[in-house]
Amino acid sequence: MLTQIFHLLQKQPVLTLFLILGIGYLIGGLKIRGFSLGSVAGVLFAGLFFGHFGFKMSPGAQSVGFALFIFSVGYQAGPRFFDVLMEDGLKYFLLALIIAATGFGLSVLATKLFTLPPGTAAGILAGSLTSSPTLAAAQEAIRSGNMVPSAGVSPDAVIGNITTGYAITYIFGLAGLIAIIKLMPGILGIDLAAEAREIEGESAAPAKAGPRPAVEVRIYQVTNESFTKIPASELKRRYWDGFAVIRVERDGEILQFSPEKTLQMGDIITILGEIDYFTDEVKSIGEEITAERCTKGMSDTAQIIVTHKSAVGKKLGELNLARSFGVLLTDIKRMRISMNPTPEFTLKKGDILTVTGPPEHLDLLGAKLGVVERDIAETDMLTFALGIAAGSVLGLFSVKVGGVSIGLGAAGGLLTSGLIIGFLRSVRPTFGRLPDAARWILMEFGLLIFMAGVGLRAGGDIVETFIQAGPQLILIGVIVTFTPVAVGYIFGRKVLKIPAVLLLGAITGSMTSGASLSVVTAEAKSSVPALGYTGAYAFANVLLTIAGSVILFF
Repeated sequence: MLTQIFHLLQKQPVLTLFLILGIGYLIGGLKIRGFSLGSVAGVLFAGLFFGHFGFKMSPGAQSVGFALFIFSVGYQAGPRFFDVLMEDGLKYFLLALIIAATGFGLSVLATKLFTLPPGTAAGILAGSLTSSPTLAAAQEAIRSGNMVPSAGVSPDAVIGNITTGYAITYIFGLAGLIAIIKLMPGILGIDLAAEAREIEGESAAPAKAGPRPAVEVRIYQVTNESFTKIPASELKRRYWDGFAVIRVERDGEILQFSPEKTLQMGDIITILGEIDYFTDEVKSIGEEITAERCTKGMSDTAQIIVTHKSAVGKKLGELNLARSFGVLLTDIKRMRISMNPTPEFTLKKGDILTVTGPPEHLDLLGAKLGVVERDIAETDMLTFALGIAAGSVLGLFSVKVGGVSIGLGAAGGLLTSGLIIGFLRSVRPTFGRLPDAARWILMEFGLLIFMAGVGLRAGGDIVETFIQAGPQLILIGVIVTFTPVAVGYIFGRKVLKIPAVLLLGAITGSMTSGASLSVVTAEAKSSVPALGYTGAYAFANVLLTIAGSVILFF
C-alpha cells in the first residue's frame, strides 16, 4: 500500500509539492512549551523526509521560487534601505555588518578546524543566524555555476552539505536566539519597559504591543447634565485618548469647540474610535442612539503611504490626525512590522498608515503625507516580471580578478533589482505596485518552494551526514549563534551607544529573526524594539545574501 502511494506521488509532482508544503506547515505550527519551528523549517524537514525516499523537484521550479523570494526581499527593503543609509543608518549598518562578519568568520574557522566538507560553512552561517536569504544565495551560486566546486567534489554534494549544515544548526539558531534574547535583560539588569517608555516620551503605563482593537462608530445624545458644566479643554483632558475622532452636532450643525465652550443637553456626539475607548465613563455622557443617520460616510478605510519629504520626520502628535483631519489611525507598519502609534512616533519614508474616516478626509491626509490606497488588489505585473528579468541579467555579469570571476550572482542581481524598484515605488507610488498581501504570498510561497526543493535534493544522504558530523555541527551552531549576539551587544552599547531596548531589537533584525523580535517587544511591553529591528533588518538581508555566495570561496 505504502509503495503504491509513493509510486503515485512520484508521478504527480504538483500533488507531491503541495503535500510537502502542507505537511511542512503542520510541522512548523506544532508548539512544544510555546516553541515552534515555523513554516520554513517545517517545509525543509518535510522535504528532507520525502527526499530520503527518492523524491525530486524540477530545478526550474526551485529557481522560480528562489527568484520570487529574493526579489521580494529586496522590494520590501527598498523604501527604507537608502533612506536609512542617509539618516542614522550608519549605526545599524555597522551593527548588521559586525554580526554578519562575526558569524561569517566563525563559520569558516569551524569548518577549517573540524575539516568539514565544502559548503558546510554556508549552511552553518545560514542556520545559526536563521537567514533564509543566505541559504538561498549559497545554493543558487552552486546551481548556477557562479561558484565551481574544487576537483573531485560534485555540485550536488556541496548543495547537500549546505542543506545539512543549515538543517542541523537552524534549530538552535531559532530556539537558542529566542532563549538568549529573553534571558539577556534579566542577566544584564536592564528594564526594557522603562527604556521603552523613556524613548516614547511617556511617563504613564507602558505602550501596548500586539494587534490593535476593532474600530467602531457610536453616537450619544447628551442627557447627563454634569457634562454640560465641564469646559471643552477639561473634557479633552479627562476623556480623549489622543486618537478618537469626536464630532459634536447641535441643531443640525457641526460645532467647532474652543477650550472654554461647553456641551448642551441634547447635543449629538459621534465618536469614531477603537472599541476599548468606549469605557463606562465615556458612555455616561448620555443615551446611545441609532447611528445610521450620522455615521454614513464616516468609516471609509484606506492605507496611506508616507512619501512626501515634508511629512518625513513629523511626529504623530504634531499632525494630530483626529483633530486636524478627522480620521482615526488604526495601524502603522514599517517594513511589515506593526509599530506603536504614540504621539512621539516619527514618520519615515515608506511607512504605511491605516486610517479610518470620511473619504474626503482621507484624501486630504493622503495629499499631506503621500498617497492613498483603497482596496488595491492589482499588482503591477509588468514591473514585477521585468524587474525579476533585469535582476537575473544583472546577476550574469562578472569581472575577472586574479583568475577568479567576481559578480553579483543571481541572488545579488535579484536583490539589487528588488531594492531599486522598491525604492522607486516609495518615490513614485503609482510605479511598481505590489500590495502587501501579494508581496507576502510571493515571498512566502517562493521561499517555501525553494525550501521544499532544498530538502528534496539533500534528503538522500541526510541521515548518513548527520551521523558523521551531527554532534560537531550542533556545537558549532551554538557558538555561531551565541557569539555574534554577544559581540553585537557589546559593540552596540560601547561603540555605537544604542539604547538597550533598541539594540536588542536591532540584534534580532541583524539575525533576521522575527520570532525573537516578538520576545523583545513582549519584554519591553512596547513595539519600540521594532524601530531597531527595521533599521538593521534592511541591511542584514542584503549583507547576509551577499555572504551566502562569498563564503563558498573560503
